[in-house]
Parts: sequence; structure tokens; C-alpha cells
Amino acid sequence: MAFEFKKCLVDGIEIPGLYEIQPKVFGDARGYFFEVYSEKDFFAAGLKMKFVQDNQSSSTKGVLRGLHFQTQHPQGKLVRAVSGKVYDVAVDIRNDSPAFGKYYGVILDSEKQNQFYIPEGFAHGFYVLSETAVFAYKCTDFYDPKGEGGLMWNDAEIGIDWKSIALDVNPLLSEKDGKHPAFSKENKYFDINGKWINK
Repeated sequence: MAFEFKKCLVDGIEIPGLYEIQPKVFGDARGYFFEVYSEKDFFAAGLKMKFVQDNQSSSTKGVLRGLHFQTQHPQGKLVRAVSGKVYDVAVDIRNDSPAFGKYYGVILDSEKQNQFYIPEGFAHGFYVLSETAVFAYKCTDFYDPKGEGGLMWNDAEIGIDWKSIALDVNPLLSEKDGKHPAFSKENKYFDINGKWINK
């Protein structure tokens, strides 16, 4: 198998469907080679998603994008840093998940070529640690501007510890990302399969 799949735990609780993924990187004096995705290996690990869209963004140090999700067309995402380094965060907002309201963060580093799979039903965001970063992700559904949703990046209930990874006092946010609502455990978000239930 060309990948190592690691299940994600928070407070001793396994977060269903969330994986850190390390491809096998083959390198020599000429450079390197690795597989970004293999349906065979992912299916063998139980990750039987179908990807329909690839996205890529470029950001400078201090940029924070998120926390994003889609309602009517939820997206699972296989994310990685093509260049540079980011702190990537997934917040489980599936109401019937054992990890509802909890987050998991991982540093994605282009030198390590590590990846992160975030299934449908999560809010997602990242903060750029390097001078610049190119961020790429494969999605299980198409972008839907009418179904855009989000949560406050610094929501107190979620309590993401951004400062532990040297976050600036004032991260660079888009106007939209600066206006996302707070998270509430009283709200309905997604079911365990990542379907939107807040009708």
C-alpha cells in the first residue's frame, strides 16, 4: 500500500471518518515521486468516496481561511499543502457524532507531503504558517455558492488553540470569514453521514 492511514482521536474519542494520511515518498538525487490518491488503496482503507472537483489556492503568511462548510452539497475534502506549511483544522458538526463540537488540527507540510481527509459534516479552515503556501484539495461534491456556511474562526465554544501554532493577534481574514456566526450545541447541523439536517 502506498499510504499510511491514521485515525484521528480527540480526548480519547475517535472522530469517525477523519484521517491523517501519509503517502510513501520515493526520492533520490533527481527529486521525488509519490501517489497523491489511489482509489484502490483508499477503498481498502474504507474510504470509498468519489472525488468530482479539484481546487487550489495560494495564500501568504498569516492568512486564515475558514471555518467553511456547505449545506445542500456537503463536501468531503482530501487536503494537502503543495508548497509551504499550514495548520489545518476540522470541526465535527455532525450532531450525532461522539465528537460533536470538537476539533482536530494537523500541520500540513509540503516537505512531509502529508494529507488530511475531512468527510462531509465538518467545518474546515486553515492558517498559513510559511511565507506563502499553495493549498490543494479534492472534493466529493461541487462548489455551491447558495449553500455556503461557516462558523467563527475563534469561536469560544469550539476553542481552537490557534495561538499554540504562533497565530498573529490579527489574522488576515476575508470580509465573509470575519462575519460567520458562533457555534451552538443547540443548533442542528449535519447527521453522522454528513447530510444537512437544519431544514
